[in-house]
Amino acid sequence: MQAVILAAGKGTRMRPLTYDIPKAMLLVKGKPVLEYTIDFLPEEVNEIIIVINHLGDQIKNYFGNKWKGRKIKYVVQEKLNGTGGAVHACRQLLLDNFLVINGDDFYHRKDFKKMLDNDLSVLAFEIENPKRFGVLKMDEQGNLVDIIENKTGLAGKHLINTGTYKLNKKFFDYKLVPISETEFGLPQTMMQMAKDFPVKIVKTTEWFPLGFPEDLIKAEEVIDKFI
Repeated sequence: MQAVILAAGKGTRMRPLTYDIPKAMLLVKGKPVLEYTIDFLPEEVNEIIIVINHLGDQIKNYFGNKWKGRKIKYVVQEKLNGTGGAVHACRQLLLDNFLVINGDDFYHRKDFKKMLDNDLSVLAFEIENPKRFGVLKMDEQGNLVDIIENKTGLAGKHLINTGTYKLNKKFFDYKLVPISETEFGLPQTMMQMAKDFPVKIVKTTEWFPLGFPEDLIKAEEVIDKFI
């Protein structure tokens, strides 16, 4: 099993902290966020592909080509053309089944394990009144049927997309879906797969996204839930 970790972004919402440090290398209790992400991976994952761009050498120099028994490879996303583009940049290195994970959020290992029980899956978290995230809609079998963006009118509890997926190489049979003039969306492309194959929605028990500088303070308080 392989895991693709997305760590190429410039972390603009985290500025000024990310002018000189990649967002995934910001410290929580003295340890880079990306190190936590790697440590959370289930034992089935024996190879990691880290997608880098902004200050990516800092990531390569820290983790090297092997980390705690796992092989690590690096792919430079030359153009920051979205999460779909990031996964496509790894195409030649991917064998079949693989996880795709944000390199700057906190996840629980047991949720990754649950994702592996399905051919295709997306990790969801339930929150009140979502605004920043895509809302996932599922059928009676718990499979993905739609992702709703521009959620300003939605109220109450909803399952939102945490940006973590279990995919396989059939993903590359589908044309990348543009979400702007310069970016292609991974979840939007996955929705094309969902028309042909069941994509299970896996509900997470714990998830903490780091989006803004103040989130680092909160991260210090919640990290023990994930370890």
